[in-house]
Amino acid sequence: MVRRIAHIITVAIVLSPVSIQAQTPNAATDIPWSEIEAVLNSPEGGVDRQVKVADIGPINVAVGILHRDALEGNGGPPRGIAHTEVTEVYYIVSGSGTLVTGGQIADRSEITEGPIVEIIVGPSVTGTSEGGQVRVVSEGDVVVIPAGVFHGWTEIPDHVTYLSVRPDPYKVLPAGYVNPVIP
Repeated sequence: MVRRIAHIITVAIVLSPVSIQAQTPNAATDIPWSEIEAVLNSPEGGVDRQVKVADIGPINVAVGILHRDALEGNGGPPRGIAHTEVTEVYYIVSGSGTLVTGGQIADRSEITEGPIVEIIVGPSVTGTSEGGQVRVVSEGDVVVIPAGVFHGWTEIPDHVTYLSVRPDPYKVLPAGYVNPVIP
């Protein structure tokens, strides 16, 4: 599990739109599975819980853990979100679901303040997707969602828990952030 998570973080950094050569950080940021579990199992938070945000020189990289319970499809257009400045790489830890990405975003509503912007994913828009790509994802799958691309769940049979690695080239997420439940 730890080896896969390290691989996912490496892929996320390589896919970032900023070249990593401007500065060389002088320390690594450790995120043991015990810390991820502590954040995931904490009664505080919500669906999307940031674990840590690391400054790696020219960009920040955030790691979050998300959990969604069962969701029945409603037959309407999928609702979701697009982060305007932050890419996300999902690694499905357990469970499965139907994920929609891309397409045109209708019924747009901007999210410009609050914890989702200030700690989790930066400025974002919500709405529905028209013409997005539909796929079923399950444990072990990886999905790379570039900044500005719609993403939302339409059906989750039981649950889906997924790690999100977030390259942040604009440094909108707070470098050095550590979830308060981590001792």
